[in-house]
Amino acid sequence: MRTRAAVLILSLAALVVGLVAIPAHGTGRTDDGRAARHRAGPPVNFVSACAYSHSAGDDPIVHPGHEGGSHEHDFFANTTTDAHSTYESLLAGGTTCRREGDTAAYWVPSLVEDGETVRPSHVLAYYLPAGKDHASIQPFPDGLKVVTDAALPNTRWACVGDGFVGAGTPDVPTCPDGQHLVLRVHFPDCWDGREVDSPDHRSHMAYNRRGSCPVTHPVPVPRLRLGVHYRSSDGGPDVALSSGGPETAHADFFNAWDPDELARLVEQCLNAGVHCGHRGHRGHRGSA
Repeated sequence: MRTRAAVLILSLAALVVGLVAIPAHGTGRTDDGRAARHRAGPPVNFVSACAYSHSAGDDPIVHPGHEGGSHEHDFFANTTTDAHSTYESLLAGGTTCRREGDTAAYWVPSLVEDGETVRPSHVLAYYLPAGKDHASIQPFPDGLKVVTDAALPNTRWACVGDGFVGAGTPDVPTCPDGQHLVLRVHFPDCWDGREVDSPDHRSHMAYNRRGSCPVTHPVPVPRLRLGVHYRSSDGGPDVALSSGGPETAHADFFNAWDPDELARLVEQCLNAGVHCGHRGHRGHRGSA
């Protein structure tokens, strides 16, 4: 009897030690190096959800002043964006965003499927630390203009819906019933601290490297990630863009946020290291 009791006590003690070794929350490993299961907390970010506004062959960054001078683009957020847009005109414009202070302009090439143009329903604009020290992030300068490269891994295609958020891929996936196509585009998040534009509309910005901005672009700003939702498209091999094939996917951003509101969100969300909630597009659930 004593032997059985001793074995039972030792077994219970080993079980308690094993449970203590497993972290309850957060990323971590047990003492013997095995990966521990964890529940990640909400991400540090703020999100602006904006309905589709309009389409035109205009691009006020690459072809300013030239109406119809570009391939067709789909525009979100600012309702006045056209070939003649300036920082001042955008700041005075209306917005399709749930965050009324977001009068910035976002646009992407129009999507074509089986020869027919497919309009997006909305865009989710995520503002993220992207691995940088969140306390160091500064708001975008007024009037900043940026065009992303079409190169990977800055652009990805995915399927979302029915509570599912797919991993991004370089090729356009075919989405099953209940899901729809999303284009994800990541913007650079380090600024040179001097220019709000450059001849190629890219050189004044850079991507962080392992959480640090390069010395040539020392000012950490939010990482803008767009998720462009095409609710009436299930993707597949017949998808193209007005700029060419799916591999030409890119996006433009013209910062015309209300400066005080952008500064408030950066300070109270990103700098504070918290998730500020999601003011989603009506009818939208999930993320991208």
